[in-house]
Amino acid sequence: MDGVPELHRRLVAEFLGTFILVAGGCSAVAVDYRLHGVLGGHVGTAVAWGLIVAVVVFSIGHLSGAHINPAVTLAFASGRHFPWREVIPYWVAQVTGAMCGAFAVAGLFTDESGLSRTRPNTISSGTAVAIEVVITVVLMLVVMAVATDSRAQGALAAVAVGVTVILMGLVMGPITGASMNPARSIGPAVATGDFSGLWIYVIGPIIGAGIGVAIYGYLRGRPHPVGAQPDAAAGKDLP
Repeated sequence: MDGVPELHRRLVAEFLGTFILVAGGCSAVAVDYRLHGVLGGHVGTAVAWGLIVAVVVFSIGHLSGAHINPAVTLAFASGRHFPWREVIPYWVAQVTGAMCGAFAVAGLFTDESGLSRTRPNTISSGTAVAIEVVITVVLMLVVMAVATDSRAQGALAAVAVGVTVILMGLVMGPITGASMNPARSIGPAVATGDFSGLWIYVIGPIIGAGIGVAIYGYLRGRPHPVGAQPDAAAGKDLP
């Protein structure tokens, strides 16, 4: 694929992007907890997560596609926008980056704040899965629009995805944590040693991302080339 960096460079970009995502988001939660709501509690931390996503998409979207999410990578592959042979390497880079990010924050602040560990609140596990599916569908629709369709405003990709993360976090953050990203949940779970309910945040986003790709494919109404690499920053399929 002309114009796309070699796989090892894209893997480093995915590692760094997911590291920044988890380290930044968990740091926001830890600072807010330690300083008794200095960032505005739930609202401030939801905004922080979304802004971090926007920054990452701006910085590495043109290099690796800025998946920073195993569910997005799998969904892109199932929708024929990403080569299947690169799915596992991307997953390894993303999950490793997330774990390193969570451990970095634990080293700075300990895990007193829970490191933004995602878990259901006042709802059953089944309901939590359903919520994660739905909000990931919404996220994936936005990602598909800005990352694979030349008719969308590619320059606004980072803003669109970041705002979506903020919105989902504001609405569903207090209930499920609004993960939408297995790596984002795996990192803090490993760093805290608390794996309770982690399956919710692996299964839900994967199902939701797959549904989102299918829905957008139907709405778009025309096929993509097999293995096309999405460019989140440019808003088009790379050759």
